[in-house]
Amino acid sequence: MFARALDNQPRGTICIEDLEIGMTRYLLKTVTDRDIEMFAEVSTDRNPVHLDDSYAQDTIFEGRIAHGMLTAGLISAVIGEQLPGHGTVYLGQSLKFMAPVRPGDTVRAEVKVTAIDHAKRRVTLETHCAVGNTVVLKGEALVLAPSRKFD
Repeated sequence: MFARALDNQPRGTICIEDLEIGMTRYLLKTVTDRDIEMFAEVSTDRNPVHLDDSYAQDTIFEGRIAHGMLTAGLISAVIGEQLPGHGTVYLGQSLKFMAPVRPGDTVRAEVKVTAIDHAKRRVTLETHCAVGNTVVLKGEALVLAPSRKFD
């Protein structure tokens, strides 16, 4: 659904046995008009603040913005592709939207391991997205990490 992300870190799987508190992974993605249009089509969220320049100009944002969940989807991409990676199951995610993402903005989506429950294979991740020095989204994810014991 998204165009190529830039400057990504290696993809794959980090099993729970190899995770450590403080580990981080990220991706960079420039959000395009096409990304916003495709997200609107897939999600059926056609709010004109995302799609109509004239309408969006008269909002508090003074211009079009990307869907918040499009930005949140970048967090999912880091979790599912990098940390912990392939085989990870999302259990929960909190999100707080701090600032808008606009077409053309490059978003840095990052996750950081903050807690590991080896017995339950659960990993807590601090999550955030930023455009430059501006945090646009922050939250926390709880995931079920892959394990070599279940290969």
